[in-house]
Amino acid sequence: MIYQLGTVLTDAIVLSIIEKGDTYGYAITQQIKIVTDMKDSALYPVLRRLQQSGFLTTYDRPWQGRNRRYYRITEQGKRQLTFFRQQWVAYRTEIERMLMEGENHE
Repeated sequence: MIYQLGTVLTDAIVLSIIEKGDTYGYAITQQIKIVTDMKDSALYPVLRRLQQSGFLTTYDRPWQGRNRRYYRITEQGKRQLTFFRQQWVAYRTEIERMLMEGENHE
């Protein structure tokens, strides 16, 4: 996709992925790569920021002899995601109006 994700949209996408169920960094990046070319290493500062903001918590689980860090959305994170979704609908509606205004819809 040619459109770049900004910080807020990246936060919203990460929270929406984690809302579906606790998950770990690599799995999150694989889902994000469907819409953007985000590097795996670029995700971890996002996860740290969301955790420091109180939107995520973490826990570790053993996996193949190592610990894998899982991320879980908090109640505060769910409220933030609801806010992001409301803002997205308003933003998307306005962008679509602007982009499609002159298009002939036959």
